Order: sequence, then C-alpha cells, then structure tokens
Amino acid sequence: MKLYLGIAPLASLIAGVLILFMPRLLNYIVAVYLIIIGLIGIFGTGAVRL
Repeated sequence: MKLYLGIAPLASLIAGVLILFMPRLLNYIVAVYLIIIGLIGIFGTGAVRL
C-alpha cells in the first residue's frame, strides 16, 4: 500500500492549529507557510512518499 502525503495540506493544518492556540503568532505563521509553499513550488511536487 502506497501513501502519498501532500506537504501543503499538512502545513496548512499545522498553521491553523497554531493560530487557534496562539493568535499573536499569526504574522509569523503566515510568513513561514508562504515560504514553505514557495519552496515546494520551486523545488518539488509537494508529495512525499511514505
């Protein structure tokens, strides 16, 4: 059985949970999320094979 885990949905889920518990970190979380998505777009497909 092959499982493909997309990095973008996982990163957005983690960012959403962090924003719920620590709203003051919103700017940093959004910035890190955008950087991660940008790097995924430049260097890879966004899927990790497990």
